[in-house]
Amino acid sequence: MADRPLRWGILGTGGIAGAFAADLRLTGSGVAVAVGSRGQAAADRFADAFGIARRHPSYESLAADPDVDVVYVATPHPMHRDNAVLALRAGKHVLVEKPFTMNAAEARDVAGEARRRGLFAMEAMWTRFLPHTAVIRGWLAEGALGDIVTVTADHGQWFARDPRSRLFAPELGGGALLDLGVYPVSFASMVLGPPGRIVSLSDPAFTGVDAQTSMLFGYDSGAQAVLTCTLRAKSPTTAAITGTDARIEVGGGFYAPATVTLIPRAGAPLRVESAHEGRGLRHQADEVARRLAAGDRESPLMPLDETIAIMETMDTVLAQARVPG
Repeated sequence: MADRPLRWGILGTGGIAGAFAADLRLTGSGVAVAVGSRGQAAADRFADAFGIARRHPSYESLAADPDVDVVYVATPHPMHRDNAVLALRAGKHVLVEKPFTMNAAEARDVAGEARRRGLFAMEAMWTRFLPHTAVIRGWLAEGALGDIVTVTADHGQWFARDPRSRLFAPELGGGALLDLGVYPVSFASMVLGPPGRIVSLSDPAFTGVDAQTSMLFGYDSGAQAVLTCTLRAKSPTTAAITGTDARIEVGGGFYAPATVTLIPRAGAPLRVESAHEGRGLRHQADEVARRLAAGDRESPLMPLDETIAIMETMDTVLAQARVPG
């Protein structure tokens, strides 16, 4: 695959699938060659919109397409495990939209299937691959912050109280934590790893899913993470990493292409603007292509074991809150 663009099949035709297809056009690493939906009409509409030649009326047909190298799973969360396993069993590499699955047990199923078959699998946590995140990782690797003391991050969006909305539907994986909270949890994981202690507080929406969840994570180093997510209001959606020598501030929304600032305890701040084209989803597609060209079956920037650990953390948060999920 090193000498030609990666051939993508897009499984699902919702909003995130369209955003990925649009950003894929900005890469030189891959091209969308096929799309699969649960019916021909939806597949045709999506394919017409994004210039995709092959249109499949079922997910099974897409997975079996011999012209597809890798499948992007863009269906609702409760379908991720089955859709990813379907593609893997058809011999396709997979990029699975976040959250990777509904829970850690399902995440282990997908990771195990990929590893048994020697295929690539990765969570589509697009934030990990953005230019400003690379800047953050560089500062952390240099030890610019000293010892990490605190990580903070929030993700709040306002959604109308609509029982038909996927965000409020328990059967579709609704709730603040799975849709929005996965970003702060993943951010804290990138910086500090899995927490040793978890305290959470959640308030339910009118359908029973969590409408707002706050989390406090403790680590063996003494560091803490303070994270929040809500479906009820547009929050600042910022993040910060505070250390003994300096802190990093990430502008809103921290999970999308953003400006980052390194603020030392003494001295002038260093501000880095985010340079990007498109929405930002192109970078995860480039990462998949790089890893496959190198013969890798996982990405060190979003390894499967970390994805599983993140799902374990969110399982614990929901269990503490006693919110169905």
